[in-house]
Amino acid sequence: MSRVAKNPVALPAGVEAKIADGQITVKGPLGSLARPLSKDVSITIDGGAIQCAAASEEKQARAMSGTLRALLANMVKGVSQGFERKLNLVGVGYRAQAQGDALNLTLGFSHPVVHKMPAGVKVETPSQTEILLKGVDKQQIGQVAAEIRAYRPPEPYKGKGVRYADEVVVLKETKKK
Repeated sequence: MSRVAKNPVALPAGVEAKIADGQITVKGPLGSLARPLSKDVSITIDGGAIQCAAASEEKQARAMSGTLRALLANMVKGVSQGFERKLNLVGVGYRAQAQGDALNLTLGFSHPVVHKMPAGVKVETPSQTEILLKGVDKQQIGQVAAEIRAYRPPEPYKGKGVRYADEVVVLKETKKK
């Protein structure tokens, strides 16, 4: 059995989980998330914890039990605390401005880039060079951050572009004659 799946997922106060129609739904103070269940994993909700176990001894079932346990832990954390991802803009004239559910970016192109936020993702710009994404779904926050970064990834010579706050860009040395 997966070592990850052996640990139960604790449900904090104010968070409840239900299994119905082949999916699990987790509700909390920040929202609600649902995920379809795999037939390879058996889930039990007892008291204040969710326990995952492989339904059989097949390798696929053992792997899915650990994966589903990690996804459930992220769902519980998302509806109770939420997730956030911070991006920085590095470069002269690179700016970001949040307007409602859209993010206006000036990234050195001949036109401004407008990125529309999907439902469930909130964007803030504490300064012109910082972008803060918040939401309950970890996968969705990471996907939106990757899409924004893809407009202008950091280049290796000057480091200009959109980068994650915790990203380290190793700069190359320029070519010498």
